[in-house]
Amino acid sequence: MQEPVNALPKKSVSQWIESLPAAFQDYRQGRPVEEVECIVPDLAGMSRGKSMPVHKFSPESRYFLPISLFYQTITGEYVNLESIPNQWMERDIVLRPDMESASAVPWADDVTLQVINDLETRDGAPVAVAPRNVLKRVLAAYHERGWQPVIAPELEFYLTRPNVDPNEPIEPPIGRTGRRGAARQAYSMVAVDEYGPVIDTIYDYAEAQGLAIDTLIQEGGAGQIEINLLHGDPLTLADQVFYFKRTIREAALKNGTFATFMAKPMRDEPGSAMHIHQSVLDRKTGRNLFSTADGRASEAFLHFIGGSQKHLRATMPLLAPFVNSYRRFTVGMSAPTNLEWAADNRTTGLRIPNSGPEGRRVENRVIGMDANPYLAIAASLVCGYLGLVNRTEPRPEARGEVYGESATVLPRNLDEALDGFAEDAAVRAMLGEEFCQLYAAIKHTELDEFQREISPWERQHLLLNV
Repeated sequence: MQEPVNALPKKSVSQWIESLPAAFQDYRQGRPVEEVECIVPDLAGMSRGKSMPVHKFSPESRYFLPISLFYQTITGEYVNLESIPNQWMERDIVLRPDMESASAVPWADDVTLQVINDLETRDGAPVAVAPRNVLKRVLAAYHERGWQPVIAPELEFYLTRPNVDPNEPIEPPIGRTGRRGAARQAYSMVAVDEYGPVIDTIYDYAEAQGLAIDTLIQEGGAGQIEINLLHGDPLTLADQVFYFKRTIREAALKNGTFATFMAKPMRDEPGSAMHIHQSVLDRKTGRNLFSTADGRASEAFLHFIGGSQKHLRATMPLLAPFVNSYRRFTVGMSAPTNLEWAADNRTTGLRIPNSGPEGRRVENRVIGMDANPYLAIAASLVCGYLGLVNRTEPRPEARGEVYGESATVLPRNLDEALDGFAEDAAVRAMLGEEFCQLYAAIKHTELDEFQREISPWERQHLLLNV
């Protein structure tokens, strides 16, 4: 369903196509655009939306989807919430194309454009449960203080052999040598070359979409890759992560492999994280608030860390959103199990990378790659914001390795994480109580569904031995 917005200026189809970014023009090479995908991220961070012929699309028009797309668990089940009156009337919400996000769909057979949409009610109010709006709400709080957060994400993922039977374990892919991928090959260029066709396709697709890659490396797991993105505006980077996850999956499929963003896809391999580097600038001067004029660490820097230490545990359902997420937090498997901080120390949950004063930043190493980027970035920035506003002092900087059971402060499972999420009123107020209630209900339902499953481990070890 489409509804024109008469108050906005109209452009012809050819006019708005010619005004699209240069990367899209290079991709289409003068070919006619055939199709437009109007998409939104759901609570899991996957694409939902509708596709239409190009002549049916206009940036000045409104499009509609039912609000119930946000009531579904990862398995497709729906949750019932007493707090939502007339929930199953399935009222329409309005899609507003954000043409700043427009990019190519390079894996499509015809020339296709994808556009991320903002979501509103018919009255023009932001849809409170939409992940992009949750992040915008947090960024607005920073802007009201005259602050501009800056982030840079690191994306870890696995390439795997196609797994068509969920009862079978996930295995590393076969590389160009005909051998299965081996673990413990971090930073190996030979290991990167093993999957050259997939990586080449990722680069090609990224270029067509105008997505900038900073660096690409082989990580520690068998078939595990890391892509680092350039720093910038949190909303823009969240959009890029959203696009990248689809891009990487499509590039892998084109080359006969799967790409997975599960936090822990293989038992004896490291998990996949989405580390987020964070700093805060003065919006007027562009100065990094984490450094003083003479280059020393500022009070704001310490308060951001203090807020992260105080509140991050409560946001774990957003940073580690599934039952599998907590398998990543295993001592000795690269993922931190703590919220300590230190300079150039990868055993701490909050690492301070080496940098000059202008680049002083806090790296959140707790976030899983299975997280919705909009929600994870919003949650991490909320914790730092609360520290800045409340002038929260951090614990002393950690010395040496921070491993072992005594350093474990993160929740051990989703159930425990949800208890903490329910208790932090300051975090919930910033994210929005309506969103928090719905999100918690979704996660509790997913947890209940998981508890009803009988795993291969149980069949293997309990069927005949107890």
